[in-house]
Amino acid sequence: MRLTFALGVVALCLLAAPGPDAVAVEPARQTGVERGVLPIRWTAESPDCAAAPAFLVHEYNPTFYILRQSGCTNFEKPFLYLLLGTKEALLVDTGAAGARVSTVVEELLRRHSQRQRTPVLSLLVVHSHGHSDHTAGDADLRQTPGARVVAASAEALAKFFAIKNWPREIAQHDLGDRVLDIVPIPGHEAASIAIYDRRTGTLLTGDTVYPGRLYVRDAGDFVESVGRLVEFTATREVVHVLGAHIENTRTPYLDYPRGTTFQPEEHVLELGRAHLLELQDALRQMGSGINRRSFRDFTVWPFGQ
Repeated sequence: MRLTFALGVVALCLLAAPGPDAVAVEPARQTGVERGVLPIRWTAESPDCAAAPAFLVHEYNPTFYILRQSGCTNFEKPFLYLLLGTKEALLVDTGAAGARVSTVVEELLRRHSQRQRTPVLSLLVVHSHGHSDHTAGDADLRQTPGARVVAASAEALAKFFAIKNWPREIAQHDLGDRVLDIVPIPGHEAASIAIYDRRTGTLLTGDTVYPGRLYVRDAGDFVESVGRLVEFTATREVVHVLGAHIENTRTPYLDYPRGTTFQPEEHVLELGRAHLLELQDALRQMGSGINRRSFRDFTVWPFGQ
């Protein structure tokens, strides 16, 4: 079932109950990891932008929302994540230019408040990294009552999360009955972080790991960061690895060209720990000379190549 409605200048498309294009996640009960549902596709049925919502909003479960910005507003089509605790909500990234995410988030928080019969949660905003297609909504969200926006810099993140040894120290943040692990992973960008949600076993990796072109700016940092993710996930339940874009097609080794706005045959969003191991192994084989190389589900792509 799909429900479409307007929110001011932003149209929000909400995927409600699981349908034939959804895949249920059923982790082992003894882990205590909450189940969730992912859709098979994140694209509109038509390239026509006339009626396209600015954001597609998917309810993974009642306290975890995934937002995908429309290619009609910006070709980057980033994914944003909203996690809800009992004390506050966390928004990971604020999107690219061309759409206003604050209205969408405010509506989701209002609906959650009504569902729980509790006050509207305050909002904490952080970023997977500091590139403009993930920070464009910052100024608008800073005007939202009750919202705190942490600047997308290593210094600001280290201060906010009390990380004394950046990037080698892992921090924790509790949203209220929802503990998150904050893992610094520079290499794509100096302020890159991964966020692990213990409740769902989901690892959010921004632009460091996703089905697409993994742009490497600092090779040494990137190699260390991938190793940090492999080590971190060795002792944790990882249901999904979710990045900030989809650039690959369903055809192995094939990506969509940069600037593509409509991707009807795109790869699924979710990756797994096996992809972290595959990436680590590839980087080890490359040694000190990281070069562009395509794999089944992603491409290692040093800047400037």
